[in-house]
Parts: sequence; C-alpha cells; structure tokens
Amino acid sequence: MAIEDRGDAHVVTHALATDVLTRIRDVGTEQVEFRKGLVKLGRICGYEIIDGAMETEYVSVRTPLTETTGERVKGLDDVVIVNVLRAATPFVEGLLKAFPRARQGVISASRDESAGRAEDGSFPISVDYVKLPEIREADTVIVADPMLATGSTLCAVLAEVTAGAPDPEHLFVLSAVSAPEGLVRVGETFPQAKRLTVAIDDHLDEDGFIVPGLGDAGDRAFRTT
Repeated sequence: MAIEDRGDAHVVTHALATDVLTRIRDVGTEQVEFRKGLVKLGRICGYEIIDGAMETEYVSVRTPLTETTGERVKGLDDVVIVNVLRAATPFVEGLLKAFPRARQGVISASRDESAGRAEDGSFPISVDYVKLPEIREADTVIVADPMLATGSTLCAVLAEVTAGAPDPEHLFVLSAVSAPEGLVRVGETFPQAKRLTVAIDDHLDEDGFIVPGLGDAGDRAFRTT
C-alpha cells in the first residue's frame, strides 16, 4: 500500500502520483495538461483508498474452464464523493474512474480573501450551494478538494456534510497538496475525518496560499484569473 502515516495526515506515496504532481506544479504546464493531471491524481488516489481502506471478500466464480475462488472489493456501491466547487471537478472526474457507481454531492464554498485572515489564521467562508445525497453508516465518504490551505473552506464543507448525518464507516478529506496549518485545523475540528494528501507542503504565505503549492488550481484548470 502506497500510503504513509505522517502524523497530521496520510500521504499517498505512489510513484505515479508524485510524478503527476511534480508535472502540474510546473508553471509551464498549460490548462489541458493541468486538468488531465488532476484527473490522473484523482484516479490514483481512488485506487489507493480502495487498497488501503476497503475490505475484500472471497466469492465463487466460474471461468470458461472451471469453477474457482476469487476476491471482490466490498462497499463499492456505498461510496459518496463530495465535489468542492470548482477546482475539485477534474479531481472528482478521476475519482469516478475508481468509483464509477459512487453517489455524488456538490458544495460551492469559497473564502472571502478581501476580508483578510483572522487572528487564528482562518478566512470567513461563504457556502452558496449544497446538494448532498443521503449519507449512511455503511458509506465511505470522500470530500475532494485539490488544495487544503488554511482548512477554512474544508471545515465549512465538513460541517455541511456531517450535519444531521450518521457517522459513515470512513470519512476522507482528500487533497493533492496540503499546508500543515490546514491539516491541523481540519484534524482539530473534525477528528473523525481521515486526512489524505499527495504532498504536505512547507507553509502558507501571508495571503494564505500554499508554498510551494501549485498556484490557483481552479484558475489553472479553467483558464480564468
């Protein structure tokens, strides 16, 4: 299993994941390749979640020649993926290649950068749209956002996901790059959430952006500024 426990988070160390992340960090990577990279990362992370968190069961199967015993992954029909608009859209596209039957939710949430950071390092968050499927105890819930910076947005999203819902079997917060400050905030506010990322970056700058990071994932994926 290519997942390592780093204390504040679990890190996907699959060689292809680190290769793709390095390519999309590059400022010279254009929109199409950036989007494709996020899709690839989502697919790889989905496979690692299957390998690391989901159980298998033995089943009988008849081949063209005989009957034998094989293994099937349990719980693939009990997956909920929450897309944090808009940057997570290609990331979620990749996750859906690993979980094609997942139920999907959408939350539009953004931080008010004009208000500045509070003394605790957080930003005020505006949640503009929430559409979630029913969440059940047997579910694996994956909240996907490629950037975990201050953790303000993801904490607001997790508040929506967990409100009035039973605790699912697994609750993942999945990101491509994360800042230490954000990982701590999410862990302290939602200790039941498993934080999974491809990289833990160095720090946040004074404006709350991840360093070295990969820039604004939404702008780079959708060619906006």
